[in-house]
Amino acid sequence: MKNSAKTVVENMFAAFSSGDADKFVATVSDDTVWIYHGTQIIPKGRFEKKEGVRAFYNNIMERTEIINFEPLQYIVEDNMVVVLGREHQKVKRSGRELKQDWVQIYTVENNLITKMEEFATSEEVTK
Repeated sequence: MKNSAKTVVENMFAAFSSGDADKFVATVSDDTVWIYHGTQIIPKGRFEKKEGVRAFYNNIMERTEIINFEPLQYIVEDNMVVVLGREHQKVKRSGRELKQDWVQIYTVENNLITKMEEFATSEEVTK
């Protein structure tokens, strides 16, 4: 049975949260493209194919401690899934804490993510 596009994205989020890079990368197609438009603090990037998505994932996991990652709302239209969410992370090297609100747009074909585009805003948490 074919999974819904939303289920595919939810499975990817579960793999992300579990820290399992292989399961995370298994949710994307061989020719996937991920575009991160960057924020006031975090630079933009483009990640292509499974290798690029693995680099994207490893960069996040190696450089930050995820304090909170929360998809808040899903909007589904055929094979497109728009997710509104927020996260709180700590940069390992500097100890800076950042909060982000984001919108991620996924395209799913044949039960795999073929494209992700993220728009976000960041703020530094002051204590």
